[in-house]
Amino acid sequence: MARKRGDDALLLGNQLCFAVYSTAHAFNRVYKPLLDALGLTYPQYLVMLCLWERDGQAVKELGELLHLDSGTLTPLLKRLEAAGLVRRARDAADERQVRIHLTAAGRSLREKARAVPLSILCASGRTSDELKALQKELASLRDRLNAASV
Repeated sequence: MARKRGDDALLLGNQLCFAVYSTAHAFNRVYKPLLDALGLTYPQYLVMLCLWERDGQAVKELGELLHLDSGTLTPLLKRLEAAGLVRRARDAADERQVRIHLTAAGRSLREKARAVPLSILCASGRTSDELKALQKELASLRDRLNAASV
């Protein structure tokens, strides 16, 4: 079948979304053995990063940071709690909110996780500055797409 003019827009290799999608899978393949050594899944690692940055966040805050709804986040937090890495507690000032706190085991896991970003940097074959610029561009694109989908 002959391609018509303008059909290039429908080629898989020309789809930005596919490049992002397949890159996400490549990231997951690199992260998996690193995170397996920590006993974490990738979404659990993201939660731990947020808590290592600021302990005691509300579930709602974590959901906003991670772009996850509570239906996805709550089971994730329950598994982290069962693993002894976090504890969930009602906010004393507002019983409607649940705050997530690191346990001693959760805090100590941070030291073991320090090697992960360097491993990702090395696997990328890019410089730190190149990856920071790419991250900034992707975050900007995500924010614009989110704004357009409202």
